Amino acid sequence: FHLTGIRLEPKEKLDVPVLFMPDEMKTYKTAVVIHVMRQNGENWPYKITDGSNKDLNRNVTVTENGETQGILWVYPICGMSEAPQPESVVIRCQAKQRLEQRVEMMLIGVSPAATALPDAGNSATVETEESSSTQEVTDGSSETLEFLYELQCQPDEIKTQLESWLGMQLLEKEWDTESRIVTLVFNVVFAPSKPIRTEALLAVQCTTGGLWKFPLLFIATEPEVDDVINIEAVGLNKESIVGFKLTSQTR
Repeated sequence: FHLTGIRLEPKEKLDVPVLFMPDEMKTYKTAVVIHVMRQNGENWPYKITDGSNKDLNRNVTVTENGETQGILWVYPICGMSEAPQPESVVIRCQAKQRLEQRVEMMLIGVSPAATALPDAGNSATVETEESSSTQEVTDGSSETLEFLYELQCQPDEIKTQLESWLGMQLLEKEWDTESRIVTLVFNVVFAPSKPIRTEALLAVQCTTGGLWKFPLLFIATEPEVDDVINIEAVGLNKESIVGFKLTSQTR
Protein backbone atom coordinates (compact mmCIF):
# COMPACT_ATOMS: atom_id res chain seq x y z
CA PHE A 1 0.00 0.00 0.00
CA HIS A 2 1.07 3.61 -0.42
CA LEU A 3 0.47 6.42 2.06
CA THR A 4 1.26 10.08 1.48
CA GLY A 5 0.77 13.37 3.26
CA ILE A 6 1.64 12.19 6.79
CA ARG A 7 2.75 15.18 8.86
CA LEU A 8 5.27 14.68 11.64
CA GLU A 9 6.24 17.13 14.35
CA PRO A 10 9.90 17.33 15.44
CA LYS A 11 10.90 14.13 17.31
CA GLU A 12 7.47 12.62 16.71
CA LYS A 13 7.23 8.84 16.20
CA LEU A 14 5.68 7.18 13.17
CA ASP A 15 4.10 3.74 13.57
CA VAL A 16 3.87 1.72 10.36
CA PRO A 17 1.40 -1.21 10.57
CA VAL A 18 2.50 -4.37 8.77
CA LEU A 19 -0.03 -7.15 8.14
CA PHE A 20 1.21 -10.58 7.05
CA MET A 21 -1.30 -13.16 5.75
CA PRO A 22 0.57 -15.85 3.78
CA ASP A 23 -1.39 -18.16 1.49
CA GLU A 24 1.51 -20.56 0.86
CA MET A 25 4.23 -22.16 2.95
CA LYS A 26 7.10 -20.09 1.62
CA THR A 27 9.20 -17.05 2.46
CA TYR A 28 7.93 -13.63 1.41
CA LYS A 29 10.21 -10.61 1.15
CA THR A 30 9.33 -6.93 0.88
CA ALA A 31 10.45 -3.58 2.25
CA VAL A 32 8.89 -0.62 4.03
CA VAL A 33 10.15 2.63 2.48
CA ILE A 34 9.76 5.95 4.32
CA HIS A 35 10.32 9.10 2.24
CA VAL A 36 10.55 12.35 4.21
CA MET A 37 10.30 15.81 2.63
CA ARG A 38 9.94 19.26 4.13
CA GLN A 39 6.37 20.44 4.52
CA ASN A 40 7.12 23.83 2.92
CA GLY A 41 8.65 22.11 -0.10
CA GLU A 42 12.10 23.61 0.44
CA ASN A 43 15.23 21.53 -0.09
CA TRP A 44 17.96 20.82 2.39
CA PRO A 45 21.13 22.83 1.79
CA TYR A 46 23.22 19.62 1.67
CA LYS A 47 24.45 18.90 -1.87
CA ILE A 48 25.79 15.57 -3.07
CA THR A 49 29.31 15.70 -4.45
CA ASP A 50 31.91 13.12 -5.33
CA GLY A 51 33.32 13.39 -1.83
CA SER A 52 29.98 13.01 -0.08
CA ASN A 53 29.17 10.08 2.17
CA LYS A 54 28.28 7.16 -0.15
CA ASP A 55 26.00 5.51 2.40
CA LEU A 56 24.07 8.75 2.78
CA ASN A 57 23.88 9.27 -0.97
CA ARG A 58 21.92 6.06 -1.40
CA ASN A 59 19.26 7.29 1.02
CA VAL A 60 18.50 10.73 -0.38
CA THR A 61 16.57 12.08 -3.34
CA VAL A 62 18.04 15.06 -5.16
CA THR A 63 16.81 17.76 -7.51
CA GLU A 64 18.29 18.65 -10.86
CA ASN A 65 20.62 21.21 -9.29
CA GLY A 66 21.93 18.61 -6.81
CA GLU A 67 20.13 19.79 -3.68
CA THR A 68 18.64 17.25 -1.27
CA GLN A 69 14.88 17.01 -1.72
CA GLY A 70 14.08 14.06 0.56
CA ILE A 71 15.49 11.36 2.79
CA LEU A 72 14.74 7.65 2.46
CA TRP A 73 14.59 4.95 5.15
CA VAL A 74 14.32 1.40 3.82
CA TYR A 75 13.35 -1.42 6.22
CA PRO A 76 13.61 -4.93 4.65
CA ILE A 77 10.95 -7.36 5.84
CA CYS A 78 11.16 -11.15 5.62
CA GLY A 79 7.89 -13.00 6.24
CA MET A 80 8.20 -16.65 7.28
CA SER A 81 5.08 -18.79 6.88
CA GLU A 82 4.55 -20.97 9.96
CA ALA A 83 2.12 -23.87 10.09
CA PRO A 84 -0.31 -24.26 13.02
CA GLN A 85 1.11 -26.46 15.77
CA PRO A 86 -0.47 -29.91 16.13
CA GLU A 87 -1.09 -31.66 19.43
CA SER A 88 1.91 -32.68 21.48
CA VAL A 89 3.57 -36.04 20.94
CA VAL A 90 4.07 -37.66 24.35
CA ILE A 91 7.29 -39.59 24.90
CA ARG A 92 7.11 -41.36 28.26
CA CYS A 93 9.79 -43.50 29.87
CA GLN A 94 10.63 -44.65 33.38
CA ALA A 95 13.79 -43.13 34.79
CA LYS A 96 16.90 -45.34 34.44
CA GLN A 97 15.23 -47.16 31.55
CA ARG A 98 15.58 -46.75 27.77
CA LEU A 99 12.74 -46.06 25.33
CA GLU A 100 12.98 -46.29 21.55
CA GLN A 101 9.99 -44.82 19.68
CA ARG A 102 9.14 -43.91 16.08
CA VAL A 103 7.67 -40.43 15.65
CA GLU A 104 6.04 -39.36 12.36
CA MET A 105 5.94 -35.69 11.35
CA MET A 106 3.74 -34.52 8.45
CA LEU A 107 4.69 -31.26 6.76
CA ILE A 108 1.57 -29.97 5.00
CA GLY A 109 1.65 -27.42 2.19
CA VAL A 110 5.28 -27.78 1.15
CA SER A 111 6.16 -25.47 -1.74
CA PRO A 112 8.17 -27.12 -4.55
CA ALA A 113 11.71 -25.92 -5.12
CA ALA A 114 11.82 -23.11 -7.64
CA THR A 115 15.50 -23.62 -8.46
CA ALA A 116 18.08 -26.32 -8.00
CA LEU A 117 19.31 -26.50 -4.43
CA PRO A 118 22.87 -27.33 -3.32
CA ASP A 119 23.72 -30.75 -1.99
CA ALA A 120 23.12 -31.25 1.71
CA GLY A 121 24.88 -33.25 4.36
CA ASN A 122 23.42 -36.41 5.80
CA SER A 123 23.78 -35.83 9.52
CA ALA A 124 20.82 -37.26 11.42
CA THR A 125 21.54 -35.94 14.91
CA VAL A 126 19.33 -33.25 16.39
CA GLU A 127 21.50 -30.30 17.31
CA THR A 128 21.01 -27.31 19.58
CA GLU A 129 19.78 -23.86 18.56
CA GLU A 130 23.29 -22.80 17.57
CA SER A 131 23.36 -25.35 14.74
CA SER A 132 20.92 -27.61 12.96
CA SER A 133 20.81 -30.72 10.82
CA THR A 134 20.09 -30.76 7.11
CA GLN A 135 18.18 -33.44 5.25
CA GLU A 136 17.51 -33.85 1.54
CA VAL A 137 14.00 -34.97 0.57
CA THR A 138 13.17 -36.01 -3.00
CA ASP A 139 10.17 -37.50 -4.78
CA GLY A 140 12.37 -39.57 -7.07
CA SER A 141 12.54 -36.93 -9.81
CA SER A 142 15.15 -34.27 -10.43
CA GLU A 143 13.38 -31.88 -8.03
CA THR A 144 14.82 -31.91 -4.53
CA LEU A 145 13.88 -30.19 -1.28
CA GLU A 146 16.11 -29.53 1.68
CA PHE A 147 15.01 -29.27 5.29
CA LEU A 148 16.72 -28.02 8.43
CA TYR A 149 15.54 -29.35 11.77
CA GLU A 150 16.47 -28.60 15.35
CA LEU A 151 15.21 -29.31 18.85
CA GLN A 152 14.26 -26.22 20.84
CA CYS A 153 13.87 -26.25 24.61
CA GLN A 154 13.95 -23.70 27.41
CA PRO A 155 15.58 -22.96 29.80
CA ASP A 156 19.17 -23.77 28.87
CA GLU A 157 19.67 -26.01 31.91
CA ILE A 158 16.76 -28.22 30.91
CA LYS A 159 17.88 -28.24 27.27
CA THR A 160 21.38 -29.39 28.21
CA GLN A 161 19.99 -32.12 30.46
CA LEU A 162 17.49 -33.29 27.86
CA GLU A 163 20.12 -33.46 25.12
CA SER A 164 22.24 -35.80 27.25
CA TRP A 165 19.31 -38.24 27.49
CA LEU A 166 17.92 -37.89 23.99
CA GLY A 167 18.86 -39.05 20.51
CA MET A 168 16.91 -38.52 17.27
CA GLN A 169 17.60 -40.06 13.89
CA LEU A 170 15.71 -39.48 10.65
CA LEU A 171 14.74 -42.90 9.30
CA GLU A 172 12.36 -42.22 6.42
CA LYS A 173 11.37 -39.26 4.26
CA GLU A 174 8.67 -39.23 1.63
CA TRP A 175 7.35 -36.44 -0.58
CA ASP A 176 3.89 -36.60 -2.13
CA THR A 177 3.88 -33.85 -4.77
CA GLU A 178 0.12 -34.07 -5.42
CA SER A 179 -0.93 -33.44 -1.83
CA ARG A 180 2.22 -31.36 -1.13
CA ILE A 181 2.87 -33.32 2.04
CA VAL A 182 6.33 -34.35 3.19
CA THR A 183 6.42 -37.12 5.80
CA LEU A 184 9.46 -37.40 8.06
CA VAL A 185 9.82 -40.43 10.34
CA PHE A 186 12.22 -40.08 13.27
CA ASN A 187 13.57 -42.73 15.61
CA VAL A 188 13.63 -41.25 19.13
CA VAL A 189 15.77 -42.78 21.87
CA PHE A 190 14.98 -41.48 25.37
CA ALA A 191 17.07 -42.67 28.32
CA PRO A 192 16.43 -40.38 31.33
CA SER A 193 18.43 -40.85 34.51
CA LYS A 194 15.94 -39.13 36.81
CA PRO A 195 12.26 -38.08 36.80
CA ILE A 196 11.43 -35.09 34.63
CA ARG A 197 8.52 -33.52 32.77
CA THR A 198 9.45 -30.98 30.11
CA GLU A 199 8.22 -29.67 26.78
CA ALA A 200 10.27 -29.13 23.62
CA LEU A 201 9.70 -28.19 20.00
CA LEU A 202 11.02 -29.96 16.94
CA ALA A 203 11.31 -27.11 14.42
CA VAL A 204 11.54 -28.06 10.73
CA GLN A 205 12.29 -25.40 8.11
CA CYS A 206 12.29 -25.84 4.34
CA THR A 207 14.92 -24.03 2.31
CA THR A 208 12.19 -22.84 -0.09
CA GLY A 209 10.32 -21.30 2.85
CA GLY A 210 7.91 -22.51 5.52
CA LEU A 211 8.32 -23.44 9.16
CA TRP A 212 6.68 -26.34 10.98
CA LYS A 213 6.91 -26.81 14.77
CA PHE A 214 5.96 -30.07 16.45
CA PRO A 215 5.46 -29.99 20.26
CA LEU A 216 7.05 -32.86 22.15
CA LEU A 217 6.31 -33.72 25.77
CA PHE A 218 9.02 -35.75 27.51
CA ILE A 219 7.97 -37.51 30.71
CA ALA A 220 10.33 -39.56 32.87
CA THR A 221 8.50 -41.30 35.71
CA GLU A 222 9.88 -42.47 39.05
CA PRO A 223 12.46 -45.28 38.72
CA GLU A 224 12.26 -48.71 40.24
CA VAL A 225 13.69 -49.18 43.72
CA ASP A 226 17.42 -49.88 43.37
CA ASP A 227 17.73 -52.18 46.34
CA VAL A 228 16.35 -52.99 49.80
CA ILE A 229 18.68 -52.34 52.76
CA ASN A 230 18.11 -54.63 55.73
CA ILE A 231 19.53 -53.54 59.09
CA GLU A 232 19.49 -56.22 61.76
CA ALA A 233 19.26 -54.93 65.31
CA VAL A 234 21.84 -56.25 67.78
CA GLY A 235 19.91 -55.14 70.84
CA LEU A 236 17.90 -52.39 72.45
CA ASN A 237 19.54 -48.94 72.49
CA LYS A 238 22.50 -50.28 70.48
CA GLU A 239 23.65 -49.05 67.07
CA SER A 240 23.51 -51.34 64.04
CA ILE A 241 25.53 -50.31 61.00
CA VAL A 242 25.31 -51.43 57.36
CA GLY A 243 27.39 -50.10 54.47
CA PHE A 244 26.45 -49.66 50.80
CA LYS A 245 27.94 -47.91 47.75
CA LEU A 246 26.43 -45.17 45.60
CA THR A 247 27.67 -44.52 42.06
CA SER A 248 27.29 -41.08 40.52
CA GLN A 249 25.94 -40.86 36.96
CA THR A 250 28.01 -37.74 36.25
CA ARG A 251 31.27 -36.18 37.35
